[in-house]
Amino acid sequence: MDGKLIYLMGPSGSGKDSLIEAARQPLRALNCEVMRRVITRSAESVGEEAVGVTPDEFDQRERAGDFALAWRANGLSYGIPVEMDQRLSAGQQVLVNGSRANLRQAMARYPKLVAVMLTVEDEMLRERLLKRGRETLEQIDQRLGRNAQFKDRRSSDGPLHLIDNSGSLADAVNQLLALVALSAKPDQI
Repeated sequence: MDGKLIYLMGPSGSGKDSLIEAARQPLRALNCEVMRRVITRSAESVGEEAVGVTPDEFDQRERAGDFALAWRANGLSYGIPVEMDQRLSAGQQVLVNGSRANLRQAMARYPKLVAVMLTVEDEMLRERLLKRGRETLEQIDQRLGRNAQFKDRRSSDGPLHLIDNSGSLADAVNQLLALVALSAKPDQI
């Protein structure tokens, strides 16, 4: 595959959806397309622009080979459409909203994947999660605990490129665009 997979991860509340939406048009100018995920969450749910399906529909699509990547986390199922492989083969870069828990599977399938971790200061993350109102206090504490495990630049799976989203969204967008531009150059990342 000639294109590179930009695999964006980060804890719930880190601002992945805001970052992706703000960067969508500038990414296209860099020949990088954002793939919409398929999620077993209602399409009306607040958050990312995703395709909402029922658990049965998801399972049927997964069995039919409709997903390049699929995983389960936080009681939901997530899939990246197989169209991603066609785009990568055509030399296009692709950005996906991935999962830290699925990184190893993604790297096995896409060894040249660029792993990007969106981070945010713990207090800011706590405030965002409280404001969002989806999780209990116990769930928020669990999420904060998991977040602390991913603040290092390396995981057991390889290098992570960190983008801090504790400041302005524009700063985070600029960091992402610079990384995508660099990754488009052969053997730069």
